[in-house]
This record gives sequence, structure tokens and C-alpha cells, in this order.
Amino acid sequence: MTSRRGAALGGLALALLAALPVLLVAYPQMADYPAHLARWHVMLNLDASADLQRHYRFAWQWTPNLGCDLLVWPLAKLLGLELAGRIVAALVPALLAGSLLTVDRALHGRIGVGGLLALVTVWSPSLLMGFLNWSLSLALAFFAFALWLRMEGNPARRWLVLAIAPLVWLCHLSGWGVLGVLVFGYEWQRRGFAKAIPATWPLWPPAVLSLLSGAGASGATSWGEGVLLDKLSNWVMALRDQSAQLDLLTLAVLAGVIVVAWRQGRMDGRVGRASLAFLALTFVMPRHLGGGDFADYRLVPVALACGVLAVQWRARRWVVALAAVPFVLRLLLTSVSWIAGSALTAQMLAGIERVPRGSIIAGANAEDPFAWHQPATSHVFGWATVRRDALTNADFAIPGLHMLSHADGDARFLDPSQRVLVKAGEAPDLSRYAPAARADYLWYVGPKEPMRLPAGAQVAARGNGWLIARLAKAPASR
Repeated sequence: MTSRRGAALGGLALALLAALPVLLVAYPQMADYPAHLARWHVMLNLDASADLQRHYRFAWQWTPNLGCDLLVWPLAKLLGLELAGRIVAALVPALLAGSLLTVDRALHGRIGVGGLLALVTVWSPSLLMGFLNWSLSLALAFFAFALWLRMEGNPARRWLVLAIAPLVWLCHLSGWGVLGVLVFGYEWQRRGFAKAIPATWPLWPPAVLSLLSGAGASGATSWGEGVLLDKLSNWVMALRDQSAQLDLLTLAVLAGVIVVAWRQGRMDGRVGRASLAFLALTFVMPRHLGGGDFADYRLVPVALACGVLAVQWRARRWVVALAAVPFVLRLLLTSVSWIAGSALTAQMLAGIERVPRGSIIAGANAEDPFAWHQPATSHVFGWATVRRDALTNADFAIPGLHMLSHADGDARFLDPSQRVLVKAGEAPDLSRYAPAARADYLWYVGPKEPMRLPAGAQVAARGNGWLIARLAKAPASR
């Protein structure tokens, strides 16, 4: 009993440790986080703000992409939006780490090498980009799969999963798909391929919900250009964060452990078959699915996690402890990067206080598309909506796809119009920056100051790597 309690406490500590980057900073550095925060701000305050009413429309839709929106609503009413957002941003990685360790214990009766190695996939590019609803649904999917494992032979299992599956679907459609693949792979190992399909029937009802809600009906579905190169690069950048050397070395360690375990016959097919299915899906699925981006890329860490969870290795304690090193190293590097990024965000938010409430702000984020490190500022302009009820071109407001939309319906002022692609060391020319034509202010972020601003622009605030300029047609401060 003592060893079980100790293992449970150790797993809980590791799960909480996964939230470290969020706990250390005031402004989480997930790229999409400010855009999510802006949407939640409009969701909560539209009726009370004339400025927001001029700029935005918000219409609730019961779609399979609502996980964190539904969590934030009551939390923000109690604690305020920014604290609620931080709580949710910390909760998601903690739950995801806990779910992976729970699956490891359900499979092997302990937390071992596989479970600890799987933790490196928590802060995958998907979470670093801020795919919060997807990551929350993924955590619920792994918890539900662990329940499926533990309740083998219990007739109540199908009814519990029947109730849980719609909740996973409501958080994110793709998380429900992951749960389906996990359960199918498990049943395939136990019953064979033909019998595995009907065995998954408790997961089927959300398919009806998808039809009724029109999920996946809106938005383009495409594979993009250079499909094979794109698919291969997804795997090369499977754990892309701050250091190419560490990220590639970690990927090599995970792949090496999986290959060695497979060659030695130490792979547990109950989750190993699902890993192979996810591997195949990363090459088969389109990049853009139902309006969402990186539908294939986000499955790469899932395939890796399932691969190492399938490893059956009763290692010595020091080897098990060593398996946690990649997770801890990557976590520390991410945390250091976030501390610097949060300090930069704080400087910019001090500058944005000089912008009149209700302004229209054209954000411009200079990005090197070939840089390895994850860009964290592509949606930082969403903070202007949160703090100043401003309209920006970096929020998620595509008509027919998002609940948030712009009141004027101008498609030229939508994400990703804020992205300014530059080569390394290049200063952008913003003299003809299209979104600035309808804006009051220009907010620029990038390593090099622009070589030119729109005619008549006057810098109102600046810092290292950013500036805010009042455009020629901007109204007087109020």
C-alpha cells in the first residue's frame, strides 16, 4: 500500500511539474493564448462594452471545440478573466501529463520508463502553439482509455464510456477520434480486427452529434503544397521547441527505445497497435481539416507517446529515474524561454495602455519561417482586445468557423494577416502594410525594427523588439 501511495504521489508531483512554465510567468507564452483570451473577453463582456459591440459579434455554437471556453466561463465570473485563463493554461498540461502516467499504470501496473519518456510529448508543438481545446480533449481521451483498460470485464464500462465520449467530443472533435483509435487498437489486439469494430460502439454517439452540429462542414480541407516534404518535416520537428539539438536528441531517444523494444519483442500490442495507426494517420490525414490547421502534425506526438507507453521494460530504479531527465531538461528550457517572453509581453502591455480604448490596431509580427524555435508572439496583439477593447487582425474570427466574428466582416483584417515573413536578420518594410490602411495604430513585434512605417506614422511607444505607432488617421486619445 505504501509503495502504491508513493507511486501515486510521485505521479501527481510529475503532473503538477508539467505546469511549471505557466506557474512561473504572468503571461503564458503559448502562441495562440492571447487570441483565445481575446475571444473569451468578448464572450464575457460584449453586452457591457460599446467598443466591443462596434467591433465584434459573438454567437454561441455547440461545436466540438469548446473545452476551455466552457471552463473559462464560470472561472472568469469568479476570479476574473486573466487569472481564469492562467488556471486553465496550467491545468491542461497537468492533466495531459497525469493522463499519460495513468495509462502507463493501467497497462503495466506501475509508472515506468515508457510513462516517463511519454511526458516529453506534453509540451509538444501543439501545446506550445496554444491548441488548448485539443490538448484538453487529448488528456480526457487518455484518461478514458485508462478507464477502458482498468474496467476490462466490467459490464458498467460501456455505459461509463458512453457518457464520457460526448464530453471528449465537446472538448475537441480530434480528441474523440484519438480515443476511438486507442480503444480500437486495444480491442484489435484482444479480439482481432473484425470484432474490434463493433466493440467500440460506446464511442459512436458523438458521430450523430457531429452530423447535427455540422462539425467539419465549415472550413477548407486540404493537404497543402509539397505534401511528402511537409509530412516528413512534421516528424523531424515532432518535439520542436527552443533547441534543435535537444529536440532532435530527445526524438532520437524515444525512437531508439521504441525500435529496440520492438526488435526484442517487448512491445505491448494493446497500445502499440494504436501507435502504428497514429503513425499512418500522420501521413494520410490532410494538414487542414474542417478549418483547423496542423491536423496531421498534432498526431505525431500522440504516436510517439503511445509508442513509448507500449514499451514493456522492467528496468532498475536508476534507469527509470534517468527516463525522466529529457522531460525535466526540456521543461526547464521552456520555462527559461517563457520567463523572458513574459517580461517582453509585460513591457508591450505597458505601451498598449497609451492606446485609446476601442482603437483599431493592425498587428504585424515579423517571423522567419525557417527558424527552429517556436514563435510565441504571432497573436500577442489579442492583449489589446483584453486590455483596451480594441479590434485587432490577429484574433480567431473567421465567419462560419469561429463563434467570434468581426462586425464589419472585412476578410482582409483577419488572422493570419498579422504575419510578416522575413529572412533571418532582415528588417521588414511596412510602408505599404495592408492591414494598416484601416487601422488607428500599428503594433509591430520583431527582432529588427521596420526599415519604413506607413506614411505619417508616429511612434508612441517602443522597446527592444517592438513598437507601437499612431497612424496618420488615428483619432485623438480618449
